[in-house]
Amino acid sequence: MNVGLNLLHLVPEETGGSELYARRLTAALLGHSPELRLTLFATPASAPSLRQEAWGAEVEIVPLNVDPRNRLKRVLGEQTLLPRAVRGAGVELLHNMFSTAPAAPGVPQVTTILDVIYKRFPEAHAGLLGKGLGALVWTSARRSERILTLSEAAKTDIVRFLSVPAERVDVAYLGPGLPPVEAVGEADLRDQLELGEATIVLTVSAKRPHKNLERLFEAFAEVPGDPVLVVPGYETFYEEKLRERAGERIIFTGWLEDAVLAGLYEAAACFVFPSLAEGFGLPVLDAMVRGVPVACSNASSLPEVAGDAALYFDPSDTGAITAAIERLLDDGELRDRLREAGRAQARKFDWAETAARTVECYERALATARS
Repeated sequence: MNVGLNLLHLVPEETGGSELYARRLTAALLGHSPELRLTLFATPASAPSLRQEAWGAEVEIVPLNVDPRNRLKRVLGEQTLLPRAVRGAGVELLHNMFSTAPAAPGVPQVTTILDVIYKRFPEAHAGLLGKGLGALVWTSARRSERILTLSEAAKTDIVRFLSVPAERVDVAYLGPGLPPVEAVGEADLRDQLELGEATIVLTVSAKRPHKNLERLFEAFAEVPGDPVLVVPGYETFYEEKLRERAGERIIFTGWLEDAVLAGLYEAAACFVFPSLAEGFGLPVLDAMVRGVPVACSNASSLPEVAGDAALYFDPSDTGAITAAIERLLDDGELRDRLREAGRAQARKFDWAETAARTVECYERALATARS
């Protein structure tokens, strides 16, 4: 089977969890099905980094003249250039990995709809694409033989908001986002990020309104003592507003290399994730893999990911967020229990299983197209 992967959205170090999904799933698909041929449709912004991956020589990479940072041009390229490239590459099935798809791909297609958070929080997406995202995703859902998503909570929302039959939607949980890397040592990490000796509370999150970081900042201001809240991640349209709300104990680091981010997880006393809505919640899984005690919101997919291995709070209640952070910092026995439970819960999520469920979705899509 020659499967095309639509990666026109990907901008290295600027697309967060969707970039991790694309890169890790590609590797997992190759490992799961050696006979699977993968053709990656990329842009000049991403093609060089894709070729540098360990699996770069095992796939065909077709660059298209699309600027992924210009949302309108990316959408136009997806609707016009991509179908022609798909036909030229002899692709049998197209997998769109970022919620939107060509209306006339010329071959059967599967679309991963990561979430429909834009339905609940329209302010989470800015610009022209944000305003038209609903129409684009709605069309993609109807032009695809099957839909993939990342959690049962996301599936429920897709069925509800897009009026898609539940039997057309497949769920494939993800594996950890961070690859196994040798973490930067704590002393070097603290020196590099100028953290001093302060206790580290970590949150890893895209800086968008539905991530609820403003409320987290308000909650953290009430945490006594000298802990610092470290906020890594690429800059977004929302960052300026967040910085205006941040106190002295909140540290923005910008995008970090994997080894540095892994070191942050390992140095953190606890991890807090206050998101109002998630398609999956990779940072929670990454924290549990590394034995970091987790406090997170009880919203959408997060209980599916964290199971019994997190201290939950109502993300709309600032006092509850403060109390959860204080409890993790003060209760060593609780931290130890959550470390052990988190590692056990994290072992339930594996990219090989993600690949297996994804290939099953491909096979169902092709069967539907042939019937």
